[in-house]
Amino acid sequence: MLLNIVRNAETVPAGASRLFNTLGLGGLDIGWLFVVMLLLLVVAVILLVLTMKRYSDLKYRFDRFMMGKRTASLEDKMTDLIGDVERLKKDSKAYANDIDLLFSKHEGAIQKVGLLKYDAFKEMGGNLSFCLAFLDEKDNGVMINTVHSNTGSYSYTKRIKAGGCDTDLSPEEQETLRRATGNN
Repeated sequence: MLLNIVRNAETVPAGASRLFNTLGLGGLDIGWLFVVMLLLLVVAVILLVLTMKRYSDLKYRFDRFMMGKRTASLEDKMTDLIGDVERLKKDSKAYANDIDLLFSKHEGAIQKVGLLKYDAFKEMGGNLSFCLAFLDEKDNGVMINTVHSNTGSYSYTKRIKAGGCDTDLSPEEQETLRRATGNN
């Protein structure tokens, strides 16, 4: 190609470019080429300025976003929050163990009470006799029955296990047990 340019050097008219002639653009006015190039350069500079302006605005907004009150950065806040979450997870496991321990200790505590006042001997009146049941979560406990008569008061207890008793229960004791367990 370079050889063609040198050979055609004698055939190039004055003011024309040998390179343009070789490329087939020999009739192109070089002035117009400079005007087009200048316009493209101006457009490129304008686009560069607009891009730099948008970058500057974005950088300002980003910096403002990353800085909180009293110049605490968002990264610092996120690190603190992650630490708080980790502490909460650890604490919740400890609390769950404490709650399980409390439930296991509370399981045997008196949670259900049933009371029935009745007249053991119809001639007495006043409903001075009573039956009282104390039960835990699993319906284990004790029943106290106090019978009042003309000659005095007599009390006795019965052991309740899983909502039942080894000995027979009177109708009043059965009603007291039903009230304590909540069985209708």
